[in-house]
Amino acid sequence: MDRQRRRDERQRRAEDRGQWASKTEYLLVVAGNVVGLGNVWRFPYLCYKNGGGAFLVPYVLLAVLYGVPLFLLETSIGQYTQEGFLTCWTKLCPLAQGVGYGHMIIKLFDSSFIIIQAWALFYLIFSFSSQLPWATCENTWNTDNCLSLQTSDSNSINQTMLKNTTSAAVEFWERRVLGMSGGIEELGSVRWELALCLLACWVFCYFSIWKSVRSSGKVAYVTATFPYVMLTILLIRGATLPGAVDGIYYYLYPDINHLANLEVWIEAGSQIIFSYSLTIGTLSVLGSYNDYNNNCYKDCLWLSLLNSGTSFVAGFVIFSVLGFMAHSQGVTVDVVVESGPGLAFIAYPQATALMPLPQFWTVCFFLMLLFLSIDTHFVSVECFITSLTDLYPKLLQRREIFVLCMCLAFFIIHLVLVTEGGIYVFQLLDYYASTRACQYFMALAECVALSWGFGADRIMNIIEDMTGQKPNVFFKLCWKYIVPLLSMISFILYLVEYTHLKFNDWYVYPDWAYALGWTMMLSSVLMVPLWAAGRILVTVRRSTQHLSTLWHPAEEPTLQRKRTGGDNTTLELVTTAATP
Repeated sequence: MDRQRRRDERQRRAEDRGQWASKTEYLLVVAGNVVGLGNVWRFPYLCYKNGGGAFLVPYVLLAVLYGVPLFLLETSIGQYTQEGFLTCWTKLCPLAQGVGYGHMIIKLFDSSFIIIQAWALFYLIFSFSSQLPWATCENTWNTDNCLSLQTSDSNSINQTMLKNTTSAAVEFWERRVLGMSGGIEELGSVRWELALCLLACWVFCYFSIWKSVRSSGKVAYVTATFPYVMLTILLIRGATLPGAVDGIYYYLYPDINHLANLEVWIEAGSQIIFSYSLTIGTLSVLGSYNDYNNNCYKDCLWLSLLNSGTSFVAGFVIFSVLGFMAHSQGVTVDVVVESGPGLAFIAYPQATALMPLPQFWTVCFFLMLLFLSIDTHFVSVECFITSLTDLYPKLLQRREIFVLCMCLAFFIIHLVLVTEGGIYVFQLLDYYASTRACQYFMALAECVALSWGFGADRIMNIIEDMTGQKPNVFFKLCWKYIVPLLSMISFILYLVEYTHLKFNDWYVYPDWAYALGWTMMLSSVLMVPLWAAGRILVTVRRSTQHLSTLWHPAEEPTLQRKRTGGDNTTLELVTTAATP
């Protein structure tokens, strides 16, 4: 009777939460989430910076040893528990529920990356101008030191001239878009044009997730596929430009000396975590909307391959155009390479301004950038909302209102990012709140709790039960030994080699900003030990519950697959008390 009641409750909960309308929608949403801005501007730059083609050695190796095993682990626990990243731990390892709260804090900080979407929208609007404003120095915001690279004698521009002047693209970015102040101490006023772009992004986000996966799955048909259309167009165009070969040479030429640098390996691991959306709870939440019998094992392998393949191809798109830009200016490629937002909002727009039909190529690029950021953002917010509604089920009854309130609150908070000092706030969030120290620590905590607490063998059996295919023992070894060891080493090295953030290598933040940054970073990391300590104290005081029940779930559910004949399969839920 109890078994039937639990089955009925599980079924009702699945109906209330909703499920993917089709397997295609799930794959598109996950693909759109993991294939994001990091594939376009972070991976190509890291490859160029860390030995070109030689960087692929640590990247591929760590993708196999680190990325794919974690991808499978997080997806499978979500599909198994049918819960968000807060409540799933009560069924897995109650002592580690602080990992879920750490994910919640990281999600709060990650929501600030919507500002990139607002910047892309701002640039997209100006891309329809008859004269691209970042191509000339004839605008009201330009200074006397402005240099237009569309001059007839652009080939004669030498490196000395470049050092003594500021390009039109840089002035458009710093003076027109950002209206940069002197530092984080001078936030200044809100830039209303950027604020309207930010509002439009949050409105789109709301209507993408207001019906949970029933709406986000439909949106992904466009947002997940359109960037690949633009990527293909830009790849073909880039390959036909003069100087493209030089750019690709800088991108891929292997320098094996970099392989001896430990920092290169750490950068590769960080890129894997970042681009695969690991250790932030996203994959487990998206997996929780799957049917129990979905083959998550096969999905993870193909989605990981798609992600890394997209990163590799995006490098050709970026560096072929940078090679053309260097060729047009008569300089080497390393002179024009930028990292982070500078690559997307300075270097690439500057390069497209030198092409025939510059408006068309600029529109293609910023449409791609916009859709890449849209997917990642609305999925992140959806995961945040889902985990809260799983913790407080009554919120499901008023989901549309709850989502509206959350989006409105986020918009108001993020207005600080569209002030004149907003770029300094964003860089602080990017450097500390989502730093690789948080990522590695969360990976360590997840793997220890799941492979040693809940049990790696149990996870293997669960995946076999869900998919009908038992994972290779290689994954078990990774979960228990390789991933925790690599995570611990990387976390310690980050703390040892930590350096203060400097904006553009010249602006030094005040001490209170560094203190704020460390507080943001530790707020998620400390959630894990503090929650564990709190649970242990409560359990000891009550003395009615054995401490081992915190390391193992209070109930040990085992879903068994039974063949009824033909291709039909029924599932029976058998619940047994966990052994103290």
